[in-house]
Amino acid sequence: MNISRRTVLMGTAGSAFLVGHAGSADAQTRAETLRYVTGNTINSLDTTTPGATRESFGLSMNVYDRLFSFGRKKLGNNWVFDHKVIRGELASGYTTSADGLKISVHLRPDAVWHDGSPVTAEDIKWSLDRAVTANSLAPPQLSTGSLTSADQFKIIDAHTIEITLPQPDRLALSNLCVPYAIMINSKLAKSHATAADPWAQEWMKTNTAASGAYMVESYRAGESLILRRNEAWKAGVDGKLPDFRRIIIQTVPEAATRANLIEKGDADLSIDLAASDLPTMEKAAKVKVVSVPQTNGFTHITVNTQLAPFNNPKVRQAIAAALPYEDMFKAALFGRGFRLYGAEWSSTPPDSNFPQPIPIKTNLDRAKALMAEAGMASGFSTTFAFSAGQSATAEPVAALLKEALGKIGIQVEIQKKPDAEFNTMEAEKKLPFYIDGATAWLPATDYYFRLYFTRDQRWNFANWKNTDIETISAAARFETDAAKYEAECKKMIEVFADQVPLVMLWQPNHDAVMAGNIDGYTYQFYRQADFRDLKRV
Repeated sequence: MNISRRTVLMGTAGSAFLVGHAGSADAQTRAETLRYVTGNTINSLDTTTPGATRESFGLSMNVYDRLFSFGRKKLGNNWVFDHKVIRGELASGYTTSADGLKISVHLRPDAVWHDGSPVTAEDIKWSLDRAVTANSLAPPQLSTGSLTSADQFKIIDAHTIEITLPQPDRLALSNLCVPYAIMINSKLAKSHATAADPWAQEWMKTNTAASGAYMVESYRAGESLILRRNEAWKAGVDGKLPDFRRIIIQTVPEAATRANLIEKGDADLSIDLAASDLPTMEKAAKVKVVSVPQTNGFTHITVNTQLAPFNNPKVRQAIAAALPYEDMFKAALFGRGFRLYGAEWSSTPPDSNFPQPIPIKTNLDRAKALMAEAGMASGFSTTFAFSAGQSATAEPVAALLKEALGKIGIQVEIQKKPDAEFNTMEAEKKLPFYIDGATAWLPATDYYFRLYFTRDQRWNFANWKNTDIETISAAARFETDAAKYEAECKKMIEVFADQVPLVMLWQPNHDAVMAGNIDGYTYQFYRQADFRDLKRV
């Protein structure tokens, strides 16, 4: 009998999953337990640790509370996060001064840490100080909301913290919702701090000092983790506890193996499966697939706008007019996602949201005319790169791009680079032409433009330098007049669409595959599973 490697792996992973956890002490009933398989590892229990994986971010959101969290809303038949709704977690609410410079955060009087001790204003102050002071992932992110100094956080009374801002920043509260803004049991953490490690960062990599919906029951680094519901949790919507009493998380690297575990009923949930497997799984009787466009993300084809000939907007416009968008969309994603091309507006966008579909479409005659206007009717040669880790989607795009651009005289050499080399060259602005993707935790238009289209920094993929964008995005960040903010955002989108520093392709779907009786899955901005909203029906 021939037994494929895939079959062996499936059988091994499934058995290991059942053997490793079926006999857990004090096990809950099957109905009350969610079994989750992930392709990557949870490499730290402290999400602010440099190098922490996205899986660690997801864990943090379930184990730690923040002061606030985003709401959620329906997109079609599915749930997605809503960054425009700020609700309390450890905070019961907030008030803002008339000038927008002071935010008074009102703490829940009944909140307790996992060890049963009360959450105090001193704990919150210490947590906020740590978030902006420690050498971690948190300070750069929180600075985008003007949260930069421990001096900004003041204890007013036992249940009130006051935050002072240098200017009214529309993203200050949003930054208190992100995975890095964890609230910590300071007494417990400080008992494990040292002179060399005053914020207990080493201890918190493998231990928690939290108050969230779930407690860590066991943790095998790189392998598995078991969570137990916190019966004293008060921060749920209307104080509601999560439905699942226990979550079993196991790392199963191969996507095909995870898919098989779901199909067989040995696991309840997995994300980031291969797009090619999903159409088949959607037809499976006992499986449900929730597919939601990554509403805060985008896949893009980018040029280095500081290098000739890509410093000529006409050349960039020509490339945008030559690309075979629909063919690329179907070849790369099997049509699973949201198109960011093909919009019908010409000069003024319909609204101020971003990303949104841009008015670019395939038009070879226009592309050839633009090349002539750029003085490059005879074309030129260039390279086009993608990372090996993105081969499944990037390779078909590259092949179609090469063929299409050849029709307007641009000769393309495709370069498939190791992930590390690609990431280094991208960061150092040494790639003239390439494909990549990005997501923004805070999908406000001004934040997008500051993050991806201004300054000499890592995430300015196109190395774009545009005075109008820099001026408008800086002003919009602190604009308190809604109508003026709307106008500023629309103007930035207009400039972007005209100058084409990069070509927006699509928002790929975030696909979650689960047992047919699992409900309530929410697409979150950090692209991981939130167990708190899930239930078995």
